[in-house]
Amino acid sequence: MSRALSVAIVGATGLVGRELIRLLLQRRFPIKSLRLLASSRSVGKKLLVGEQEIEVQEANHNSFTGADIAFFGATPEVSRNLVPAAARAGAVVIDDSPVWRTEPNVPIVVPEVNGDDLAEHRGVIAIPSSFITPIVLALWPIHRLNPVKRIIVDSYQAVSATGARAVAELTDQSRAVLDGNKAMPHIYPHQIAFNLLPEIEVFLDNGYTKEEWKMVQETRKIMHEPDLLVSATCVRVPVFVGHSAAVHAELSHPMTAEEIRDILREAPGITVQDEPTISLYPQPWTAAGHDTTFVGRLRQDLSHPNGFAMWVVSDNLRKGAALNSIQIAEELIARNLI
Repeated sequence: MSRALSVAIVGATGLVGRELIRLLLQRRFPIKSLRLLASSRSVGKKLLVGEQEIEVQEANHNSFTGADIAFFGATPEVSRNLVPAAARAGAVVIDDSPVWRTEPNVPIVVPEVNGDDLAEHRGVIAIPSSFITPIVLALWPIHRLNPVKRIIVDSYQAVSATGARAVAELTDQSRAVLDGNKAMPHIYPHQIAFNLLPEIEVFLDNGYTKEEWKMVQETRKIMHEPDLLVSATCVRVPVFVGHSAAVHAELSHPMTAEEIRDILREAPGITVQDEPTISLYPQPWTAAGHDTTFVGRLRQDLSHPNGFAMWVVSDNLRKGAALNSIQIAEELIARNLI
């Protein structure tokens, strides 16, 4: 890697922000200086970064002077308010919120899939929704050889994607239910402990949720396939970390499960776990804490001659958010785009 960079992290005290700090250190990202930014509630907190304690500062429009790169892992409101200020100050922004993903001049990037899109950035780069990244990562190497025509996805999404308060709510509700008490929902519209909620974000007039509509828009944009047929059902599940998805895809021509398995074994960022005879398949419990995307349950779709099905699992805080952001930054450096 080249010169050391001045780095800012907005939302540094949140789940994604803390994961960003850990991964920057683990991957030996070239940091000259690091400023940790958050809301006024967190000002004065000190976070351990390696052997150094760094005090958290309030994120505002003046926070980005001299920053080369700004990672945003905050709320949509914060991103909407502060991303333009960071870009005007000269920082390249890598944003985890949904605010900028549909903007025509803002690329949504998974480096292993569409890293070339980084050359078109104008100071702001978006990362996909955390459940979409592992799905396009698994589909892309197949799509390159045998174009995907249609995708149906059912996702099972962990509470950590909603934030630390949702993690606490699942913990508290689980204890309450196990103690024979009533679970009181605050973050979600219904009890999440020992339950499933087929409602992630608001419902739209077409009957889909906003999260499900993201699957349509973001997948088409990342894969450069504006006419790709996509349908999704997104379900919140009582899992702390790790998004899972059942993916059914229709290809341009038939391909055996073994051919697909061989392609995925060679694909970057993918680990195939697919041995039904010994109950080996991806699970969120075992995927948590890992950078790779796990794929298993590969089989031909009995309902269509060109179809196949797979089960995809990934740590939503890592590849779904923090890791993908850092890989984008690393790719910017490698391509001399920063």
